This record gives sequence, C-alpha cells and structure tokens, in this order.
Amino acid sequence: MDQDDLRLAPRPHTAELLRWAEAQGLAPVPEEAVATVLTLLELGDAQLHDGFPELTSPLLQELLYERLHLYVQPPQDQPPLAYGAAVRLLIDHQRAAKRLNAKRQQRLHEEADWQGELLAGLLRQPHLLTWPRLYTLLLREAGVDTADPAAVRAWLEGFRTLDEPTRIATFTAVAGLDQPEGEEGWTEGVLLSIGMATDGARLLVENRLMQRSYRNLAGLNALGLPMPTELAGDFPAFEAAVQAEALRLLGEWTVPGLPELLLTEYQDLAPEPGAAEVDGYIVRRGLVELPDIGQWSESAES
Repeated sequence: MDQDDLRLAPRPHTAELLRWAEAQGLAPVPEEAVATVLTLLELGDAQLHDGFPELTSPLLQELLYERLHLYVQPPQDQPPLAYGAAVRLLIDHQRAAKRLNAKRQQRLHEEADWQGELLAGLLRQPHLLTWPRLYTLLLREAGVDTADPAAVRAWLEGFRTLDEPTRIATFTAVAGLDQPEGEEGWTEGVLLSIGMATDGARLLVENRLMQRSYRNLAGLNALGLPMPTELAGDFPAFEAAVQAEALRLLGEWTVPGLPELLLTEYQDLAPEPGAAEVDGYIVRRGLVELPDIGQWSESAES
C-alpha cells in the first residue's frame, strides 16, 4: 500500500503553526488541539493555502458545532476551550498571511470564542457521545493507563462481564458529563443515538479520506502518472486502508486502538444499530405506525 500515492493520512502543519505563534509572542495553545483542528479542517471543505486551511464562518461553525464533539475527547489536562483557541490561532495566521482583513479577523475571533464555549457544553452531553468518547471517559475514570494496549484490553474484558444495569450505573458515575436524570437518562434511545453517531462519524471520516485520495489521483492523472495499484483494480484493499486510517485518527482523538477494538472485538459493548433496530425502536415508542407487509400490496392495489 503506497501511502504517498494514496495520500490518505492528513498532513497538518501543526509544528509550523506553533513555531509561528511562539515567534509572534502569542499565548500557547496545546499541540493536540491545534493538530486536531488542522486535521479536521483539512478533511473538510476548507481550501488550503501553503498547507494551511482557510477559515470561513460556515467552516468554523461546522468544525466547532457539528464535528468536534463527534470525534474528540479532550485529554484530562487540556481544557475544552483549547479548540476554540486553536481556531483563533489559525485565524491570526490567516490574517498575517494577508488573507483576512482586520474586520473579518475580529468577527471570526468572536465566532471562535462563543462557539468554542458552546463546544465545551456539547462535550458534556451524554446523548451527543460516541462509543469511543464514552469509553475513553470510562477508562480514565477507572485510572487505566490508556497508553498501554494490554491494560485497555484487560479493562474491556472486565467491563464485558458486567450486566447491563451495572454498566449503566458505571456510565452514570462518569464525572465529565452532565447527567441531571442519573440512570434514568440512559434510555434505549440515548444508547441507540450513541451507536448511530459512532457509525456516522466513522463513515464521515472514511468518506473525507476517500475524497482526499481521489483529489490526489486527479492530480496524478493530470501529470500523466499511473494510477495507484489499489485504485486500479484492488478496490477492497483501498477500502481497508481507508477504514484503517479512519480508525487511527479516531484513536488519536480518544485512545489509540480503542475505536478499532470497539468495532471488531468488543461490538457487544459498543453496538451500532441497523435500520431494523432503529425502526423497531420507533414503533415501540409509538412515534410512527408502520403497516404490515401484507397491507402494502392492498394499499398498492387500491
């Protein structure tokens, strides 16, 4: 698998931006927050100039309000507001490169400030979690060394032995979430939502990675260079590489290796519902009545 040809892995200019900020005497921003912001913008619709994403109001909102809470569980020693600070840093760099005027810089600063504060609240909402984010919180709460894959696996094995009420009680004890309803807040609907969000977030990253690779392919074709082998015929290998890179990124933003474990070996701890399960929940809740299959033909005939 020629990663240089496929160009799957994002290449954020984190170190360069941090060096620039230090030279300008700007307040330090955690490296993890800067790298995450640059990576997600690179995987989004941002235009790149000299390797840096160019921010606009819609992109800023998409990042801070719609994307980050799907992927990121901030390190324990990093405040959630660091992501807004990272966005401000990129705005200042964009201004220094003369790609923003002062008025636009100020407006984007204001948007980054209030949407960064909003993100801090979103990260505390149980119904907005994904399984990797939730299990990251649980592992930290239990004092597990998340840098040790064996320790992570051992904890998951132990958690697997618990019955569902005990697991829910463990969810309720997580300190990093707003849970005014306690155990009653962990409804079937919330758990389904977490599973659906997990699946959707991963597929979105995979889709963005594919788009990134296809753009590079178009560039190769324009230069008259051959298509990478993975795209010329062995498409399953390409799909596998995309999923592996997506899981790697999701692990960077939570616990390395955890998203892959939850998807493969521990699906029972992190179920992702299919359409039938979602439809069943909707019917049980009385949110909609679905006709019997036998009635469909009668309706069609009438």
